[in-house]
Amino acid sequence: MQSLKYLRYFVYLATNWNIRIAWHIIQNDIKGEKKFGINTTGVDNLKNLEKKGIDISNATIYMPVSYDVLDEFFTKINLASYHHFLDIGSGKARAMCVAASYGVPKISGIELSKELYLQGNENIRLTQEEFPATKMKAFNNDAFYFEIENDVDCIFMFNPFDEMIMSAVLENIETSLEYNPRKIRIIYINPLQKELFKEWGYKEVFHFKKLEYLEGSIFEK
Repeated sequence: MQSLKYLRYFVYLATNWNIRIAWHIIQNDIKGEKKFGINTTGVDNLKNLEKKGIDISNATIYMPVSYDVLDEFFTKINLASYHHFLDIGSGKARAMCVAASYGVPKISGIELSKELYLQGNENIRLTQEEFPATKMKAFNNDAFYFEIENDVDCIFMFNPFDEMIMSAVLENIETSLEYNPRKIRIIYINPLQKELFKEWGYKEVFHFKKLEYLEGSIFEK
């Protein structure tokens, strides 16, 4: 069953990107899933949400960030030095579970899809057994309306939605910063809305790209 899952994911990646990147990601997924004991591999086009009448026109498909890319960014910012890590568009909670291994004391996630949220909760449960001191919680909610807690100091996003929703998210972050002024960093993978961040006064302090499609930036304010 696991082999079939990886094969399907490989075919999807090879078809939509190329064989080289597909092989790279699958190798990292196999090692990462085994290391963390979670199940996050695969793609979800959110069609189940659409069937329920939920508007997905501003959302993107679910795909997890490659494990090596997570390590690249989490190491770069010394993730262990942060107090509250928030994953917006957390999916099956891969980034949350990896963040726990870095020693972040508080980790939150928000996911629109109920199905992905429930799968993410199972992965969180397994991770909490390994890191019981870490406080982890995911929310099944719409990022457009989600209030950013006032102690969040690191935000993670993997191109979860378009400019309209991203603008609302940045406004929610701004509201949180106004209530509790603090330094905040945002890890933004596949940063298609990069210019929007700059318009909101964020400074790009790091950019990473390899194999053409594995790309991300770190913004701070």
